[in-house]
Amino acid sequence: ILARTRQWLNMADYIAYRLCGVPAADLSLASRMLCMDLHRRQWATDLIAATGINPAILAPLQSSGTALGPVLPEVARATGLPTSAMVAVGGHDHVVGALALGVTGVGDMLDSIGTAEAIFLPVDQPISDPNFGRQGYSQGVHVAGHYYLIGGLYTSGACIDWFRESCGGGADYATIIAEAEQVAAGSLGAFFIPHMRLANSPNVDPSARGAFIGLHTDMKRGALFRAIVEGLSYEVRYSLEPMLAYMQLPKLGKVYVAGGGAYNDLYTRIKASIFNHPLTVVSVKESTALGAAVLGGVGAGVYPDLPTALAQLRFSQETIEPVAADAALYDAAYHNVYQHIYEALRPLHQASTRQ
Repeated sequence: ILARTRQWLNMADYIAYRLCGVPAADLSLASRMLCMDLHRRQWATDLIAATGINPAILAPLQSSGTALGPVLPEVARATGLPTSAMVAVGGHDHVVGALALGVTGVGDMLDSIGTAEAIFLPVDQPISDPNFGRQGYSQGVHVAGHYYLIGGLYTSGACIDWFRESCGGGADYATIIAEAEQVAAGSLGAFFIPHMRLANSPNVDPSARGAFIGLHTDMKRGALFRAIVEGLSYEVRYSLEPMLAYMQLPKLGKVYVAGGGAYNDLYTRIKASIFNHPLTVVSVKESTALGAAVLGGVGAGVYPDLPTALAQLRFSQETIEPVAADAALYDAAYHNVYQHIYEALRPLHQASTRQ
């Protein structure tokens, strides 16, 4: 099949090609294909050729927001799009969302909370230490220029959905959250590790599984749900800290929170205290769509460049401050308990998955 392949395109690039007939690969998505030289921002042709693949089948690399051409007449007839519509190079979803929110400077961070949860950090240069990849982290070219690092949780909102469906007794989210609000920080001593599919970075372990520890009969549904939310926040911190060490970054700048989970007030308040750092919740519910619109506007000439386009955006922000007493309790629990749960359970989970 590869021998008779003339062009390879990622899905987003393929859609753009079908619209305008011009093949191109955007840098942010191409970064995830394991065949790009990040430092030179070009295809790693020697690596590709070593696999027996002809590098010529890969499309030319283009920066996000680059105009490709107008919609083809036959496409306009089939879709109703005007032939005057310009097709432009897009970008990877979390990267485009970070652009829309202005997460472009080193030190700032985007925490995008959905079914999974992405931790996104802009950087000046790629990380060359191979352990960065071995620990499951990824990196690539930012649509705003420079580079990005990304880690996070495979199951975040998915853990919350699982609890409601399996343990919620038919209650709605508002009821379960209200019950958790009545439980003090620390969830009466319960901890939850959210490895409901596999371990998250920095641990690459497909045999890892989720678990509650510290349960006793005084705990009701609200305490367990609070433990899940605390566990998700602990796990984000656990995944983030090695990334900051690779960056040699002593502390975070501004932390933006987006996605559906950003509107769970309990989650954002707990996370601010576990991070012991303010969180900025933005009113943009579809930041990826907004970022894509910005790139389209630049490609169509509505804006002369990205900085001008981003300066036109208007949205509100809310700052969630950590609670000092909770932050101290969570910090002790993180160091004394949470950091050790994975290693303590690892041999048991590995043995159980072999059964």
